[in-house]
Parts: sequence; structure tokens; C-alpha cells
Amino acid sequence: MQKSIFFGTAYAQKLLKSVKAGSSFILVLAMIFCSIHSALAAEGGGSAYLGGNEDFMAGALPGPGFYPIVYAFHYTADELMDGNGDKVPVDFDLDVTGTAFRFIYVSDMTLFGASVAWHTIIPVVNSDVEIVPAGVDASTTGLGDIVVSPMILGWHLSKNFHLIGAMDVWLPVGEYDVDDAASIGRNYWTVAPIIAPTYISNTGFEISAKLQYLINFENSDTDYTTGHEFICDYTVGQHLGNWMFGLNGMLYLQATDDEDSGGDIGNKGKAFSIGPAIQYNYKNMFFNAKVQFDTNVENRPKGEKFWFKFMYAF
Repeated sequence: MQKSIFFGTAYAQKLLKSVKAGSSFILVLAMIFCSIHSALAAEGGGSAYLGGNEDFMAGALPGPGFYPIVYAFHYTADELMDGNGDKVPVDFDLDVTGTAFRFIYVSDMTLFGASVAWHTIIPVVNSDVEIVPAGVDASTTGLGDIVVSPMILGWHLSKNFHLIGAMDVWLPVGEYDVDDAASIGRNYWTVAPIIAPTYISNTGFEISAKLQYLINFENSDTDYTTGHEFICDYTVGQHLGNWMFGLNGMLYLQATDDEDSGGDIGNKGKAFSIGPAIQYNYKNMFFNAKVQFDTNVENRPKGEKFWFKFMYAF
């Protein structure tokens, strides 16, 4: 799942000017969800993918059927970190609350020995941002950028090891205004190849990950291109009957520099998050809750994410 919230370019530039006079670094204001994935590393401080979205059995595609999933999330941050991982002395508050509706269809077809599936993700998000030095106090609610996958392939290589390969595409259809600090859409295309492995032992010990490399295209309204981003959702847990317990989070590394009007300007972000996760499986549904705390943050906001996820299998 995914999606994103971020700060409009005009407001980001205003904040940058107010801080840059006494700083040698460039800030990065973060985006959220599905969003959010969207930190002044990446345009307006955002990313197409929130990070930490997936957890237990992330690499195990279920059997043929239709699987609607609802992700509800809240991200809150009141600290901005610079390129050295130090707190920027600025009054700043970001709250992003959203719901993403994910629809997965797993067919009975096979290709290269894998089950074939498709999905789409539709996020609805509220973003509130306050940046005191820049005089920004904005709130926006609306549709985020929709995600589709032209094909998902799932291999069950053994009873213990499973693997998913996919390509996600973010469609720039979300609500966007270059002068709105709380814009929800990114106004550019993103594509991401994905590999998701899951290992589960005979005793129920699990290691899962979802690794993706986001390739961002230019925002035609600003001539700005966010650098490529590597994001890894991870989970280490234990299955006990219908229950699953574990630790999960995400690793975020911006791989290439941002570009403004075709020129590299740096602004690479970095972050790691970790927290507890729990899931209960009941018949043809599951309930999932987790918390993730940001740490080792550079050029991004530092905060906490709260998640609730529900799936019903048809």
C-alpha cells in the first residue's frame, strides 16, 4: 500500500530561505501515505510511498480470490532533522491521517511457475502542516495518487519460502496545488520494481521484507525531479496459533540527488523506523495493528506512525 502527503513547493522554498541563512544544509520536509509515501529531500519533503506499510507474510501471495484491504494510518512529527541527523531549530508540526483502500485479485493463472495477480490502491488523506517561521498553517483533505500494478507474480518455492515480484505505478491524479503547503498529490509519475520475500520456519518464526526502488519522473509544474528512493519494509515475528507478534518498520535511503531544472541539488534523505506489530487471523479475515518510531533520520521529519489494517477474503 502507499501514499503521500507533502508540502507545496512555494511553501517549501519559503521555509528553506528562512532556515538557510543560518544553516549549511538543505532541509527536507516529508510526505506521507500512500501514501503517502511522501522532508525537503524529495520535492516538498515527500515520497510516493509512506514506508512501513507491509508486514507479516509480505512475500506470500494468497490463493485465487478477491482480497480487499483497508489501511488506516496516522503520522505525526514535530521535529525536522538536517543532513547530519541534528534537529533543526524551527517550530514545525505535521499530522497526516488517511485511509487507503487496496483491492487485490489473484487469478488461477500461472506464469513462469508463479500465480498471477493485480491490485490497485486508492488513498484518501488529510494533511495538516504548520511551519511557524514561514507563516504556514494549512490543511487539505482529498484523494491521493492512485497506485496500480500491471502484474504481480507470486511463487511458493517451498512450504517455508515464498516470493513476490511486481511493478507498481503511481498515477498523478491526487489533489495538487503548487502553492498549497498541504497538497496531497505529487503531480508526477512514479514506477517501482518490487521484490518481497517471506521465510517462515516450521515453528512459526517469520522474516519478511518488501524491497522497492522508486523511480520518480519530473513534476511538469515545477521542473523538479525527486531522486530515486530505496524503501524496505521489514518484519521479524512469531506465529502462535491465530496470532502473530513481531517487530516491523522501514529503511528509507534516497539513492540519487534531487534535480531542479535539470541540475543536481543533492538533498538525499535517510531514515529507519521500528516498532511492535500484532495480527489476529479469524476465519477469512485478519486484524492488524502496529506502531513505528523514526530513528537515524536525515533531511526528513522525525515522528511516529500508527497503523490499523483489516482484510476480508472473498
